[in-house]
Amino acid sequence: MSPSTKSVTDNLVAELRRGVLVLAILTQLAEELYGYALREKLAEQGLEVPEGTLYPLLRRLEMQGLLESRWQLGEGRPRRYYKTSRAGRKTLAELSKEWIFLEKALNRIRRDKSGS
Repeated sequence: MSPSTKSVTDNLVAELRRGVLVLAILTQLAEELYGYALREKLAEQGLEVPEGTLYPLLRRLEMQGLLESRWQLGEGRPRRYYKTSRAGRKTLAELSKEWIFLEKALNRIRRDKSGS
């Protein structure tokens, strides 16, 4: 039994979003933000990220050395603030170059295909 086209498409969309999320998060964390504020900022710009996706990704990026974090006590509950590390900024620059390269290549491929 083969998987439905919808489930295949859903899986491919999820894979594509995972890669884009890393780039988006590294970009937004040039300034220190806590998880919920980051989620809201991304949503304001049209990129909805479920909590169940965001927080594990933040922890993974921190374990990879791309983010730094600190706990801050204030009114209410403590918040963990994240910021792009030096390695994260370097990685962001490399990922951004690759994104631009891929975007240009895909636009050429799509243009060539639609012109045929």
